[in-house]
Amino acid sequence: EVQLVESGGGLVQAGGSLRLSCAASGLTFDDYTIGWFRQTQGKGRDGISCISSSDGSTYYADSVKGRFTISSDNAKNTVYLQMNDLKPGDTAVYYCTAIANLGCGNYFLYYYGMDYWGKGTLVTVSS
Repeated sequence: EVQLVESGGGLVQAGGSLRLSCAASGLTFDDYTIGWFRQTQGKGRDGISCISSSDGSTYYADSVKGRFTISSDNAKNTVYLQMNDLKPGDTAVYYCTAIANLGCGNYFLYYYGMDYWGKGTLVTVSS
């Protein structure tokens, strides 16, 4: 059974930092592009970043570029999202997602036919 388990969410003040983790199991990690989407109440999920487990290429949405950094530890089958200079607008449930046979680029952030999703972790940024 494939599982993506997010952790690291919480409450932080504006300007603060959090690091999210996505631990993957039950899949061949190197075959997948892993990414992060986020969803605020009443809105759809927005793609914000991805990383290719095979070649390490990354991509970011403009809204987080320069503040968020995605990385992976293939030995641990884990992807991280370091979030710095957080803003109240970053408040959302953050979901980890994985798909095989799709690279990491702008198209990933708008692709909704992912193979697997985690259950999400809540990030709340207070002003």
